[in-house]
Amino acid sequence: MQSSAAIEIVNLTKRYKKRINPTLNGLNLSIPKGSLFGILAPNGAGKTTTIEIICGLKKFDEGDVFVGGYSVKKDIKKIKKLIGLVPQDIALFSSLTGRENLTVIGGIYGIRKDELKSRIDILLNQFGLTNSAGKLITEYSGGMKRRINLIAGLLHEPEILILDEPTVGVDAQSRNLILEELIKINKTGTTILFISHYLEEAECICDTVAMMDGGKIVLQGNPRTLTDSEPGCRNLEALYFKLSGKQMRDSYE
Repeated sequence: MQSSAAIEIVNLTKRYKKRINPTLNGLNLSIPKGSLFGILAPNGAGKTTTIEIICGLKKFDEGDVFVGGYSVKKDIKKIKKLIGLVPQDIALFSSLTGRENLTVIGGIYGIRKDELKSRIDILLNQFGLTNSAGKLITEYSGGMKRRINLIAGLLHEPEILILDEPTVGVDAQSRNLILEELIKINKTGTTILFISHYLEEAECICDTVAMMDGGKIVLQGNPRTLTDSEPGCRNLEALYFKLSGKQMRDSYE
């Protein structure tokens, strides 16, 4: 099935029992193929829930999601072959080295051993971790763990890379390296969905951003175009505050 969108979200609603208002309230969003697309919202506003639904990890109440033209309700097995998920939580085995982690994860994807070794070597070099590959994950800094976490999501060469807060808790050097490499990866044709509450990062790397509030998209467009169109808003942070009355680093209850 062909589609002009990498991901299409249609009237998506998700309710949690302990919350009065829906976490996702008729969310509509179209993410073009080949884009570096940012979804921006405070913590607790439904960003991670959206990702989990896209990846088939969480059920929803209404609407549908299409990835590469396939519905998550009917074709999740096909969808999982298209996507690479880099979760906010570090999804690595602490008792293994960096290289061993990647070898295990690549085996789960079913990548041939010779091909897997080559991909691991290339990606370790790309993310500046070749000399640290033999160290246990417990010896890695936060930034190094984030980079290995990202490599794990790239091993099977996904068409769509989904990142949930990929730079949380990392040093400036690792943050800059991650952002630079994401731009390069996107230029090869990989669609990237960048989920964050760090608006300054999205301004630097995303060609399109969508801001969430109240479980819906309240504004979408090119970062520079959006800020230029609103007098007095020099950046996305100021623009979001003007729209919602909230700081992006606020958390939803």
